[in-house]
Amino acid sequence: MHVYRTHTCAGLREGDVGQDVRLAGWVHRIRDHGGVLFIDLRDHYGVTQLLADEDSPVFAQLERLRAETCIRIDGSVKARDPALVNDAIPTGRVEVFVRDLEVLGGVDGDLPLPVFGDQDYPEETRLRYRFLDLRRDSMQRNMTLRSDVVRDIRERMWGLGFREHQTPIITASSPEGARDFIVPSRLHPGKVYALPQAPQQFKQLLMVSGFDKYFQIAPCFRDEDPRADRSPTDFYQLDLEMSFVTQDDVFDTVAPVVAGVFERFGGGKAVDAPGDWPRIPYAEALQKYGTDKPDLRNPIAMQDVSEHFRGSGFAIFASLLEKAGTEVRAIPAPTGGSRKFCDRMNKYAQGEGLPGMGYIFWRDGDDGLEAAGPLAKNIGPERTEAIRQQLGLASGDAAFFLGGRAADFEGVAGRARTVIGTELGLVDADRFAFAWIVDFPMFERDDAGKVDFSHNPFSMPQGGMDALAGDPEGVLGFQYDLACNGYELISGAIRNHRLDVMYRAFEIAGYGRDEVEKRFGGMVKAFRYGAPPHGGCAAGIDRIVMLLAGEENIREVMLFPMNQRAEDLMMGAPSDPLPGQLMELGLRALPRDG
Repeated sequence: MHVYRTHTCAGLREGDVGQDVRLAGWVHRIRDHGGVLFIDLRDHYGVTQLLADEDSPVFAQLERLRAETCIRIDGSVKARDPALVNDAIPTGRVEVFVRDLEVLGGVDGDLPLPVFGDQDYPEETRLRYRFLDLRRDSMQRNMTLRSDVVRDIRERMWGLGFREHQTPIITASSPEGARDFIVPSRLHPGKVYALPQAPQQFKQLLMVSGFDKYFQIAPCFRDEDPRADRSPTDFYQLDLEMSFVTQDDVFDTVAPVVAGVFERFGGGKAVDAPGDWPRIPYAEALQKYGTDKPDLRNPIAMQDVSEHFRGSGFAIFASLLEKAGTEVRAIPAPTGGSRKFCDRMNKYAQGEGLPGMGYIFWRDGDDGLEAAGPLAKNIGPERTEAIRQQLGLASGDAAFFLGGRAADFEGVAGRARTVIGTELGLVDADRFAFAWIVDFPMFERDDAGKVDFSHNPFSMPQGGMDALAGDPEGVLGFQYDLACNGYELISGAIRNHRLDVMYRAFEIAGYGRDEVEKRFGGMVKAFRYGAPPHGGCAAGIDRIVMLLAGEENIREVMLFPMNQRAEDLMMGAPSDPLPGQLMELGLRALPRDG
């Protein structure tokens, strides 16, 4: 007999009744029925019920066990009493009468985090004792799902003729939109390496090196502010690159991979067919949805209704529209036509930092359909009727309005659209809705008027060198994202493989030729020796699994995540360096106050 187990805790069935078996696992739950003990023994695979009475030679030892003690037992398989059958678990028709017990790992003191049950615990406690948290059934399911998804992605990519290659972890800094994690060099005092924010330059260099298709499940490191769908330190992505391709080729390659994963692991939810995924220009996405990662399960689309307020009796919007670059946008709210709901949404906007949201709602009156609300009284029946017809609304519906410069209210409008759709039950929760967001602007200006890259700096501008001769803010890139249910899952581009275009693009963003050659010397040299047209993308593994698992926090699908302050409470990171370590690197620690 094996030293630890003959079966897993999910392996026994009615056909095993009468066998002598050995099991190993953790004490999940103990129930004392007065001289009879029932113990649920758990391992990674499932749960088996153990039984012991006073005839068991180890009954006294079993009575002293604590929850989560790791044990090995020997016993005989018995059929459960028909009244005690539990078909909710695979082993629910059998139990094991215990004859021998060995404690493999004891429990010292009270558990800081009980494993049995589905109670909520503070995240700080869960992360500090992550090894216990991960024993919980929901976490075991999430991490198994993650592993299965990664394996499935790999198999699909190999099936498409891609080969997997690993790119360096210690490298040079590369602009990817976040702060680098830097690593001081011992051999080169005063100089630093960087952990890669993405394999961006290396995968492009692979294409220049003649590898036609590449992928990897790549770790990426970015010193970012945390949020629910983003880790503050590191994450994994499906990274891929292809030579001699157009934007359509990339879409046609990666879309079936993503759709296949969601069909297999999506729990039966509807998955839009890749051929039906809309392509929405970036500017249109912001105008309709207030975000470049719209949730298309929500049917609400915002519309520009400026003309109905221009010169109207509502002085706030009328005077605002006299200024250049301003507009009034409407958020339709089908079935939201009650004053109570409208007032609640107005308070929501105030809580988001805006003065509020104007609203109109329509209802049946004595003389037919009538518009109600402060805005309706100010602009009159003709204008309110024109707004209703433009938005396609009816009795019992409402519309909310925000005005000003789009950049000042668009984000709040997008979030309000989400809240309205959710509260009114308009969102199709049993669906994964995808959309390609395309035609991103290459450049943007900051508040001081300085031009910088708005997306990936290595993207090819639409129109090539000719496009870079005009207004930078009018230049669009061959850049694209894939949005799903309000999250960005994929970001990618057709790359700039021409050195003259690359120099000019960086020049517009304020980088001289010398600085480009210093920071991206490897790319510059490579592009001088026959660089092919190429493009690709990267898909966030963590976000994909988060959506498939039905979680709202990315830490629920990562094994050992940092907390929101980028701390590893379990391992004690970040930690103070040892004096000898600093000396080896030629560094010294500054006082904490400056």
